[in-house]
Amino acid sequence: MFNFAAGPASLPLPVLEEAKEGLINWRGSGLSVLEMPFTGPEFGQILEETLSSLRQLLNLPSNYHALFLQGGAYGQFALIPMNLLRGKGKADYAITGHWSARATAEARKYGSVNVVTDNSESGFTTLLPVESWTLDPGAAYCHITTNETANGVQFHQLPDTGAVPLIADATSDFLSKPIDIARFGALYASAQKNIGPAGLTIVIVRKDLLGDASSITPSVFNFGLLAASNSKVNTLPTWAIYIASLVFKWILAEGGLEEMAKRNRNKARILYEAIDSSDFYHCPTANDCRSRVNVVFGLPTKALEEAFLSLASERGLLNLRGHAALEGVRASLYNAVSEEAVRTLIDFMDEFAAPRKRQVRRHSFSAIRKSVIVNDVTSKWRDKWELA
Repeated sequence: MFNFAAGPASLPLPVLEEAKEGLINWRGSGLSVLEMPFTGPEFGQILEETLSSLRQLLNLPSNYHALFLQGGAYGQFALIPMNLLRGKGKADYAITGHWSARATAEARKYGSVNVVTDNSESGFTTLLPVESWTLDPGAAYCHITTNETANGVQFHQLPDTGAVPLIADATSDFLSKPIDIARFGALYASAQKNIGPAGLTIVIVRKDLLGDASSITPSVFNFGLLAASNSKVNTLPTWAIYIASLVFKWILAEGGLEEMAKRNRNKARILYEAIDSSDFYHCPTANDCRSRVNVVFGLPTKALEEAFLSLASERGLLNLRGHAALEGVRASLYNAVSEEAVRTLIDFMDEFAAPRKRQVRRHSFSAIRKSVIVNDVTSKWRDKWELA
């Protein structure tokens, strides 16, 4: 079986095997990690090792804190403006897909939002050039979503926001490739993609941005207090941090983020090539911003999509349904998803398409690629298949 879930996602088998020991008897201590007091020496060692491995993976500069929080990335949609507006009252936001749109809507509750770019007219199938963005030099920060999990759109080059700190929701491509932390004022990622189980969110924040949180910020989510207490304002999500520690060590043992990036580029390349060489499947996303971790694609009819998803599940190709807000298929290719899994999916795609191409009339998707809305793109493509 191969799991292509967008999150909670696949974990490396060696991590799961080692976690069994921690579940019952961590390093002969007689304690399960699930039983450990978060203030005790045993969990203190786990936390120290987790931070050390994360700093090594990211080559984290000394002027950044790594914080461990609960609440998920969605919680950060509110906590970022609460902590980082710093009395300025306004921030820049880039709307590039489903999740950045929701982050923008949440931020409006706490301050004035300047939308620097909005790609909704393309159906979130492309990214507008940074030269067209309307950046505000007086903004407290500029927020982006580095990879849109639902839409399959990814920044392959970071925007230059000058003196305005760049803040990123990096949830779905965090640890999938090297990242220059010094380009950011802060970034955050919930764990359930490439880090571990749901329940943990990591926030990386530059030290000079701390200390001026809004008065309405709950103490348990105040970045400054969290930094000063080594994230121990309240009970930490201990099990999720333990699994994260194992994942970090696994990545390091496998060759680090450079090796993860190499593998992920290759997995995405062979899957996109299979889609683009087919007249049965289509990917609406522009080539220059296609996600290397969330590959979205569609079939000629909704009925065929449902049949594809059902048969794929029977064959052990699990969790390929697209985001609930969108149509189609999505294969999430996080670090723990192997090239074997991707090649097995491609073989199934070929097998599924071969006898069904004769059931519908073919038409190239390229002629209608620039339709305005994703669902319209899908519908028009399907109509031409069925009516041509």
